Amino acid sequence: MARISDETRRKNEAAIRQVMNRLLAGEVPAGSKCDIKALADQAGVARTGFYPKKNRDGSPRPGPYQHLAEEFERRLAELRKTGVIPDPRAAQIERLKEQVSGLKERLAERDSQIGGLTDFRERALSQIAAQRMEIERLRNVLAEPSNVRALPSSSGARAPYGS
Repeated sequence: MARISDETRRKNEAAIRQVMNRLLAGEVPAGSKCDIKALADQAGVARTGFYPKKNRDGSPRPGPYQHLAEEFERRLAELRKTGVIPDPRAAQIERLKEQVSGLKERLAERDSQIGGLTDFRERALSQIAAQRMEIERLRNVLAEPSNVRALPSSSGARAPYGS
């Protein structure tokens, strides 16, 4: 890969800074993210310039735009720390994650409530069945000859309040 001139590097850095400011302001193109790839694509430079290189002897050297990539990542982290998400897709994903967690909580509450109501219904049906069996048993006792007598039914009398 050929080396670039100082003039070309300055122009590229200016273009990168301009794109960096747009991306961090939330002007992310459709189908892109707020990341190094979009930064390189929008500025018209190779993405490899943002990452460290190796000399022929194997020793590391910084990429020509690595300092800009670090600045971009630092500024992006600061924005996220303050609660600002410049990438609309990432903001939508975060909002949907919060919504999903809220819906999961509501669903768990409803499942718990349904479980309690199901238990209540089973107890109520069991009590009704037991009362019906007791009523049938008492009717059978009345029908057979024994010392059990039925109470007289009052046809016109009203029950006292609260009975």
